[in-house]
Order: sequence, then C-alpha cells, then structure tokens
Amino acid sequence: MKALLMLENGMTFEGTGFGYEHDVLCEVVFNSAMCGYTELLTDPSYAGQGVVMTFPLIGNYGICYDDAESTKPWLGAFIVRSVSGIASNFRCDVDLDTYLKQNKVPGMCGIDTRALTRVLRESGTMRGMISYGEAIDLAAMKKQIDAFVLKSYVPEVSDREGKVYGDGPIRVALADYGVKHNIIRCLVKRGCTVKCFPYDASMEEILAFSPDGVMLSNGPGDPQACVKSIEELKRLYNHGLPIFGICLGHQLMALAQGFDTYKLKYGHRGINHPVKDLEANRVYITSQNHGFVVNADTVDPAVADVSFVSMNDGSVEGLRYKNGRVFTVQFHPEASSGPLDTGFLFDKFIDLMGGSRI
Repeated sequence: MKALLMLENGMTFEGTGFGYEHDVLCEVVFNSAMCGYTELLTDPSYAGQGVVMTFPLIGNYGICYDDAESTKPWLGAFIVRSVSGIASNFRCDVDLDTYLKQNKVPGMCGIDTRALTRVLRESGTMRGMISYGEAIDLAAMKKQIDAFVLKSYVPEVSDREGKVYGDGPIRVALADYGVKHNIIRCLVKRGCTVKCFPYDASMEEILAFSPDGVMLSNGPGDPQACVKSIEELKRLYNHGLPIFGICLGHQLMALAQGFDTYKLKYGHRGINHPVKDLEANRVYITSQNHGFVVNADTVDPAVADVSFVSMNDGSVEGLRYKNGRVFTVQFHPEASSGPLDTGFLFDKFIDLMGGSRI
C-alpha cells in the first residue's frame, strides 16, 4: 500500500507501507546503527517516536525474541529504505514485517532515508505523520501534525508490578523510567537481586526494600516532565545510598541537584558514539539513544564534576557527584546492541555497594 510521510515543515516523502499499515503521528528521529533493530524496536526510550534507520537494508536476520529489551516494541513507527523479504538467521523467531503486524507498529519503506536524515540533521527532529492509501489528504495531515503535542511516555513504559529479578546477596532498587532488560541482566549476573519500582515511587517505598543501592534507568522523552521523580531523587540523594543513573536517570539526577537540561537539535542515536573519560584521559565507544542532555554551564562544581564528554559535540556524557556515592552517565554501558567498552561501570556500582565482583 502507498505510504506518505509528512514532516511539520511540510516536506513529504512517498514510499510503501509494511507492518501495521495504520496512520500515525510521531516525533521523527534517526538512528545510525547498522544492526540491533530488535533491541531498538523494544527499547522503551523510543516510545512514540518514528525511527528512521540510515542503514539501507533492515530485517535480513529477522527478529529474535531473546534479544528484546522489553516485552513489546514501543516506537511509534519504523522507517527504512529497504525491508528484507527473507530472514536468514538460525535464531530467528519471526520476520520483521510479521512482527510489526503482530504488535501493531506502522512501517514504511522505499524512501531515501539518507536524504530524510539530512533534513533532520539540518532542521532538527520534527513532528510528523505517516498516512496510508491511494487518496491521502495532505491538508488534513498538516492540520493534524500542527495540533500534535509531544507527551511524556514514562508513565506508560514504567513497570508498576514490582517485579523482582535474581536472588543474589546485593539488593538493588531499580527506579524504572522505561528500563532496558539488559541493565537488569548486567546487575543480576553480578550477584544482585533487583526489584523494579515505578517512576513515581516515593523514597519511603524504595527504602522499605532495604536496598544496598539504587539504579536509575533509561527512559523516553523530556526529563523536565518527570516532576515527581525529580522531587523523590532529591530526597534519595540526601539519604546517602549508592546511586547509578543511566540516560534519563542521569538527566533526572542532574535536575534533582538544580542543574538544567536542554534538547539537542537531532539527538544522539546510534552504537558508535565516542565519549572521553576525563579522569582516565581515555576514549570509549558507546551506544546512545537520547534527545536531551545536561547543560554543562549549569553544573555546580561544588556538587558534581563532569566525568565524560561527547567527542562529537562536547556535550555532557557523565557526572560524578562530590558525595562519592552517586555517579551517572548519558550513554548505555549495557549496550544491546553496541560495544561493551564501558561495562566496568556496573563493577564500580557493585564496589560502591560493598559487594564483590562475580
């Protein structure tokens, strides 16, 4: 079926639908990874976004359920140059097209995704709409895009069931803003019992678990929208527990300490982003997925030091707090997909909690 993408600036891109062919409004962003689309589809940080893949062929190894980062895909739409009609992989459970249909995720292929990416790089991420069919009303599409307001998806992706993973001696309370499962796996394999708490859990609820430390997860959207989470993190910081924050968790802790965040022009989304460890004077390659960053000019040196910076644009990629028990990073040390260069940060967290490495 014919598919048409319209951006908020009025530009249109025509292609072909696949997956669940249903009209959708979303924030259009791009990802430069060559692989890892199963992990991308199921990463809650992409909730509500229409993701454009810059690599031209997607779907050739199908979908493997064991690689999923949550129980279902969350993104608003999947936009690719060419979708493979053959899934060749001994681990494959289902092909990409069928998977998107089963989970009601709209797909679009057959457009020049690199040209679209150039537009997003030059103009910034934009709201957009994908419509399907032979008779598409452009004026109606533009009207819907103009009225579309981006929202916070954290309440939707956060776990409210209080699930517990692992049975190790180290107890970790995980504040779930849209956690990737591999963060939990990285903790469990290091001897942790991990209990998930919803994004709006109070400090008292978390402390009732008697944790040795607190993990702040990744998640979607604007961190400043998470007002309740920020307030509770102010209190948790003062309690003195070891805290490790990743991505949105990193931004929320910064806001809790009075620093500011801002939206990047087109974000960092890919699996080969270089960051520099300022203390070790060493560069690591990282997996990233975020549209907001901490404003370096607002970081109070009496409260925290910038520990990592992006080698691409100099933005803040990590903070080390002066109380010695809290550190956060913007990138994903658990990767999935991506390099495992910074997995040692989980070992650092274990050390802070007084545990022994496994």
